[in-house]
Amino acid sequence: MAAIMLVAPSSALAAPPTSAVEVSPTTVQRGQTFTVSQTVYNADATSTIEGGKATLYGKESPLPGIVDLVSCPGAFACDMLGGSIRGGVGTVTPGQSKTVLFTFRVKEDAPLGGVTLQHQFVGDNYSFEILDGPVLTITDVPSTANLGVTLTASPRGILTSSVEFTVKVTNAGPATASGIRVASTLGNGLRFTGSSTCSNPGGTKVVNCDFSSLAVGAGATAKFTVAAGLLTLGPVKTTAKIVQSSVTDPNTADNTASATCTAVTGLLLSC
Repeated sequence: MAAIMLVAPSSALAAPPTSAVEVSPTTVQRGQTFTVSQTVYNADATSTIEGGKATLYGKESPLPGIVDLVSCPGAFACDMLGGSIRGGVGTVTPGQSKTVLFTFRVKEDAPLGGVTLQHQFVGDNYSFEILDGPVLTITDVPSTANLGVTLTASPRGILTSSVEFTVKVTNAGPATASGIRVASTLGNGLRFTGSSTCSNPGGTKVVNCDFSSLAVGAGATAKFTVAAGLLTLGPVKTTAKIVQSSVTDPNTADNTASATCTAVTGLLLSC
């Protein structure tokens, strides 16, 4: 006898949630930006939502106290009301969805730690439930940066006692560094003769080159010139060292560099 197979009809696809959010990234530093894509859906099969708004909250702390709104494409207008941030989407018919892409910048004084992003589809005539979204983790701006320095020397001519030194500072991050000072100690017999960017306080053997700010991945150079005395002979070593910056350097191995020139006579140097 042939077998008979009964196939049950497939169930209807579940309706989308009335609000859904995607956050990128979910861990941000103070001062950084992040995005929240919020899609609202009218799950009421019989009613049109008038004056619809994609609405965001902070569960543990009011969201407007944590972030500033940068932009909100997809909304005809955005505002902050009490502890919420809203993007107007207008009329939403049954089964219709609309999406707003919020861009926020974390306030410089935002509380550190995690805050749950809650979201809701709000209308003038009806509001759906408030839903919990991802946790946004706010971290402090890193206060460390791996700075490095190099020092090169080039004679200023073929037969000369004048040498130009180039100081280069690099920043491997993770933080921007400011207030950087490189102090170069001149070798015996050398004297500072000039620079447009570096200084020689009190005619000492130290030349200070200051760099106001250096972004992550950036480098900057400064130059100064020296001359050898008439009695200078043999190898002459000049050393540059990072002695000051706004950040802590976890790796000081590359904070010092040197360059050696050789005085054949007091009037002839090779580097």
